[in-house]
Amino acid sequence: MTFCLGIAVEEGLVGIADTRVLSGSESLMAKKAATYQGPGFSFFILHSGLRSLRDKVLLYFEDAYSRETSSRDRLFKIVNLYAAQVRRVALEDGPALLESDLRFNIHSLIGGQMSADSAHKLFLVYPQGNWVEIGPDTPYQIIGNSGFGKPILERSLTRVDPLLYAFKLGILSFDATRLCASDVDFPIDVVLYRRGSLELVEHRYAREDLSHISEWWQERMRNAVDELPSKWVETAFSKLHSDSALTTK
Repeated sequence: MTFCLGIAVEEGLVGIADTRVLSGSESLMAKKAATYQGPGFSFFILHSGLRSLRDKVLLYFEDAYSRETSSRDRLFKIVNLYAAQVRRVALEDGPALLESDLRFNIHSLIGGQMSADSAHKLFLVYPQGNWVEIGPDTPYQIIGNSGFGKPILERSLTRVDPLLYAFKLGILSFDATRLCASDVDFPIDVVLYRRGSLELVEHRYAREDLSHISEWWQERMRNAVDELPSKWVETAFSKLHSDSALTTK
């Protein structure tokens, strides 16, 4: 499986991708984030799904991107160009995958800003090649293993949160997924983008880099549960004590 997270707040973008790849009984490490930047453009692509599909789609996209210079002014044009390669690979490899009981399952997150974009944007591209823009009401999207890291984002993230706050939530979202899913793990690749900068910042974190964050958060959660107001449970516990007293007589 995979954990890839994209967050879009007013101040910028956060992209986080794990690097664990399962091949049969083996666990391998491979990068799932691709970045592109230069004069007047800056964007990243995160992937989930079969590694072979990711590699082929990216190669086709990079070839098309090198020729289609007219698409470099708006990010949605980049997304359309990428989606066309997804459909192309689906036609080429889809039938053979079905014969092997495999699905054409590539999902992609594309985020960034081009010279003619008034602001940064984040898009989700489906295996069918259609796409949606991640909007302000739900300013994030997880592809791959999405269930474990979603609650903290749903409870805490808003579009107007600072970029640093969004980054911290993203790390905690990954940490929750890592703890619960055996197919998601360190190292993780992080991509940060500040609105209007047209410049990406990349960084890789190993397990030891963030272990103190995981321990700190776990301890704070335990303390929070201990400090949780308990009047609402007193009725149930009073019954429990009464039943215990009857049992011992």
